[in-house]
Order: sequence, then C-alpha cells, then structure tokens
Amino acid sequence: MGNLYDYFTAADDDAAASAADLVGGPADGGFDVLATKGIDPVVQMGTLEALLTGRPYKEVIRDPRQGDELRRSAEAAEHGVATLTDSLAAALADADQRRLAEVAVPWSETDEFWGQADPEILAGFLGELADLARRARDAGHRLYCWWSL
Repeated sequence: MGNLYDYFTAADDDAAASAADLVGGPADGGFDVLATKGIDPVVQMGTLEALLTGRPYKEVIRDPRQGDELRRSAEAAEHGVATLTDSLAAALADADQRRLAEVAVPWSETDEFWGQADPEILAGFLGELADLARRARDAGHRLYCWWSL
C-alpha cells in the first residue's frame, strides 16, 4: 500500500498532535487536509524547501520545525504527526503556479523520487499544497503532516 501522508493545518502544535491517534488521519478530526502517498515531511519536504526558498538544505534541516515529530499514536507506532517549517509554509503560500511548476522539475529529479517522478504531477500536488498553505496563513494556522506506515 505504501506510506500515506496527510498534510494538514492546525492552530497549534497541541491541536495538531491530537491527530496522531486518528486512525483514519486528520480528516477524521475535521482538519483541512491534503492526502498523498510517498511524499515524506522530512527529506522530500526539506529538499522542496531548499529548492523553493534557495536556502541550503543543511540550513533547512537545522530548523527545529523541520520534520519534528510531535507525537506517535498511543496505540501503535504506525502513525504520528510531524511539523513543517514556517518558512516552507510561507514560501508555498507566496508561490504562484508558474514558480511551483519550475521547482517541480528539479524536485522530480531528486534521489528520493529515483529521478523519475513526473514534474507535471508534482506541480499539481504543489499547487494543492500551496492552496493549503494559503488557507493555513489566512486562518493563522501552521502546516503539519500526519503519516501512516
């Protein structure tokens, strides 16, 4: 089935952490969600942030919010919640579709996608993720990722 990742918005870390125990993911808790498979919140989102913002990857991964695991499920370690950086959220919210399509090309060629991802599909995903980031910004929320192995 593969790893599932639900990117979602929440008012704060405590609210986001509550999604860890939702077996069906944050949508079951009424969170604003973008579901995907195979795009992880640590390495792939770190690479995306480096490409989108121009920050060196080594700097991105030093951000304390970059993939910080807030909580794992109390019942099983098969799912949990991690943070996304505020700088990635801001860059996504500010990016237009043209910029997202430009970034999708080198992102698709990274090792994490085995250099074979379709940039058009990734650009579509980035457009949806940017929309989620804009809704988060408008609501005064942050971005998070619920993951299930």
